[in-house]
Amino acid sequence: MNAVLLFSGQGAQKVGMGQDLAAAQPGVAELFSQADAALGFSLTKVMFEGPMEELTKTSRCQPALYAHGLAILEVLKSKVPQLQIAATAGLSLGEFTAHTAAGTFDFATGLKLVFQRGSFMEEACAATQGAMLAMLGGEEAAIRELAAECAVDVANLNAPGQIVLSGSAAGIEAAAAKAKDKGIKRAIPLPVAGAYHSRLMQTAQDKLAAVLAETALQTPRCTVVSNFAARAVSSAEEIRATLTSQVTGSVRWVECMQSLIAAGHTRFIECGPDATLAGLMGKIDKSVQVLSIKDVASLDAAVAALTA
Repeated sequence: MNAVLLFSGQGAQKVGMGQDLAAAQPGVAELFSQADAALGFSLTKVMFEGPMEELTKTSRCQPALYAHGLAILEVLKSKVPQLQIAATAGLSLGEFTAHTAAGTFDFATGLKLVFQRGSFMEEACAATQGAMLAMLGGEEAAIRELAAECAVDVANLNAPGQIVLSGSAAGIEAAAAKAKDKGIKRAIPLPVAGAYHSRLMQTAQDKLAAVLAETALQTPRCTVVSNFAARAVSSAEEIRATLTSQVTGSVRWVECMQSLIAAGHTRFIECGPDATLAGLMGKIDKSVQVLSIKDVASLDAAVAALTA
């Protein structure tokens, strides 16, 4: 039985994430305990109790989503031992979780990487005046034209008719004002700390590049699709380059999913606190099955579907 694993990106976090899984599964509690020890602070307290303001901090949210996604995977593997991971992908931060699931690096190494990545991005947000804007219902060419006119960047191509712009607060404000003129139905400001996946993250990208250069990487055991390249990457050199470039580059999620579907994959499992990726897949290709696992109840439902 084969499936593609999908891992959540920033924005999926919820206070209480992982708490029922940790209570029900000793292996999850152990994994979370390892994360707390490695980071030197109680990530699980932030995950379980919040407040949301603390959990939403980039340096907390990224390791929280990483640990949560891999905890779900551990339980899933124990409950469905015949499950074969055919490929992995993750939205933005989730790409690091995908690499750990594929064996590119171990849990502790990936945890350190995402904590550092989150911290570098947090610093870049504090040093710049950035914002992000979701564009709904517009043509990609028109949105790219608008981004160029306003000196902002295309951050995410999430689904047909759902593209996110990122850049200076002034540039994003200008893009919002001009959106209707470009045939875009709605332009929605996003509640984020800064301009992720834009040129304003250059300092974070440079710092992450230095860390990745010192990190040992293994050849992934299965296909891992890169957000930046929108295709599978396997060599250490290419993995380092794409994980680095992703910080300022576009998340080409539609193309990532299309490449997996074109390779013949039809069963996907989303590991994360919400069903965002299943929702995006519904806009990309309705014929594909996506099981979303976020807690004990959805885990039980997914296991029943997989073993039926």
